[in-house]
Amino acid sequence: MGEKKEENIKLQEWQHQAGKEIKESEQEINVEIPEQAEFFKTPVRFGNIPVDTLPLGCDSKEQYRKIYPKISLPFQTTERISLGHKDLEPNQLIFGDNLHVMRALPSNSIDLIYIDPPFFSGKNYNVVFGDSNEVRSFTDIWEGGMTGYQIWLNARLLEMKRLLKPTGSIYVHLDWHASHYVKCEMDKIFGYDKFRNEIVWKYFGPTSTKKNYPRKHDIILFYTKGDEYSFDDKATLVEYDEKAVKRYDKIDEEGRRYKLYNEKGGTIRRAYLKEGKPTEVFHIPFVQGTANERIGYPTQKPEELLDKFIRASSKPGDIIADFFCGGGTTPAVAQKLGRRWIASDISKIAVSVSRDRILRDILGKNGNQKEIQHTLGKTPDIEIKSWGIYEVPELIKLNEDSFRNFIISAYNGRLTSIGGLIHGYKQAIPIFVGSPSQEKSITEKEVVEFSKHIIKSGNHHQGTMIGWGFTPGAKNVAQQLAAQHAIAIDFVKLQLIPIESDGFKEHITSKHPEYKNLLKFILPPEVRISHKKINSLEYEFDVSESVSLNQSGRIINVQWDFSYNGERFISTAGYSFLGMKNKKPVLKVNYKFKLSGKKKIACKVQDDEGGEKIEIMEINIK
Repeated sequence: MGEKKEENIKLQEWQHQAGKEIKESEQEINVEIPEQAEFFKTPVRFGNIPVDTLPLGCDSKEQYRKIYPKISLPFQTTERISLGHKDLEPNQLIFGDNLHVMRALPSNSIDLIYIDPPFFSGKNYNVVFGDSNEVRSFTDIWEGGMTGYQIWLNARLLEMKRLLKPTGSIYVHLDWHASHYVKCEMDKIFGYDKFRNEIVWKYFGPTSTKKNYPRKHDIILFYTKGDEYSFDDKATLVEYDEKAVKRYDKIDEEGRRYKLYNEKGGTIRRAYLKEGKPTEVFHIPFVQGTANERIGYPTQKPEELLDKFIRASSKPGDIIADFFCGGGTTPAVAQKLGRRWIASDISKIAVSVSRDRILRDILGKNGNQKEIQHTLGKTPDIEIKSWGIYEVPELIKLNEDSFRNFIISAYNGRLTSIGGLIHGYKQAIPIFVGSPSQEKSITEKEVVEFSKHIIKSGNHHQGTMIGWGFTPGAKNVAQQLAAQHAIAIDFVKLQLIPIESDGFKEHITSKHPEYKNLLKFILPPEVRISHKKINSLEYEFDVSESVSLNQSGRIINVQWDFSYNGERFISTAGYSFLGMKNKKPVLKVNYKFKLSGKKKIACKVQDDEGGEKIEIMEINIK
């Protein structure tokens, strides 16, 4: 009974999503761009200098839908992490292209957005995780030069403006390459008068430059959507010098810096750093290699930086969003500060790394429910979703109704409640969807019955059948129907479309040839794991013989859980993302256990197409 109830809930979710997307496709939403004629008017003394009043690449009517057409695809929920409070709206962690993810989210729904988009400093610098989706996206950006980069970012900034509540704020993190260009575009999108601050993040560390001043800061542009917005001027936006940060190296639950000292008698006390006046220059070090929050890639931003932005521009319970979430710093800090959050990334590895990081913060090392109640009180569930890149194992778990509804939505069709063999329509053409099981191809009998059903249902003489595969008999009957002989059925023209074919995604590729990569059905890799003892309590684990089952796919990352509790995978700190060594992924690691005895070890192996699989083993540690 429980399983049937869960399937019904999933069915309702698919129907809700499909209905929502059809409604949105019928009535496109244009985002208001401020009129700033006076600001952009050229002073007489400068002569006739043309200045664009619209953001680069923006059409006054179509905005960015000419360059990046809107397409409708459903979300696939691949995991719901239950944290004990199903009555609360879940936080969302989404894998997919953020422009299209944002287009599927409701307007005026987010209180604060922070983004750390790719810097315009070279594609190799920005490709962190190595996913093919990440590589492809960032390569396309740089092929268009600075203008292409600005257009790519502008399309996303305009969607972010739509998503922000009227009282919402946005922080955009950049470096010296493009911050001044992006500010000009944000003035056009949000309004010159909605610019609040240019925040400087000053970091420390050695430098070897001899021909210019050392570049030791990033720029964060702070805008609001309206004149009324949330801002806490008592938040810890305080300028600290480098020496003070090093001495007062701890941060309490309220974000205040302190150090520990011993009083006479051995009592340990806290000494807090006295707060100065708020400033727009932050002296915060990079995430050090030994820091607990370190994930393992060079562009990771410190939690202290996000802590300041979130405290200043939101309140507990507000919704925080980050659409370039990387290793999950924004949702991790939002979670700690009692905010709700939405985070997305184009890399499946980034989403997996963020998931584990947030769960470690919530559940602690042991991952038990008591720790949730004790530390955070009511904690919303977390939904892990995919947009456009769908996991086959999750699809085949669905019941027939849920599967059909999902496939019709992905095919850009319309669901029907009529019942029978017609499961939906696309441009008035009836659709039949086969079994969720990949082992069950559409048969000759189903082709004949569907053809008869089409004739009986009205003045239809066309039909579309969608499935994982078709038997030879089914293909033969369809050909005979097209030739109008041999079978006593009024003429019916059938189109047989395999789910993983180019024909299935034609509604996407017809809008933009590069969109073919936005809709994929992916398989988990085949995981082959081996281990051997190195020293007392120390073992080597190796998954380098694992293979991707996706076309052109290759294994690029593995996460390790060396204390797997048999219930929920949470990678061991330091073993979520090991990156590349000599241009090859690190698929072989050593780990030293604290105690001997039987241990369950789990690894989550990922390929560069988004395929992912968990493998569990039990060994006797000696």
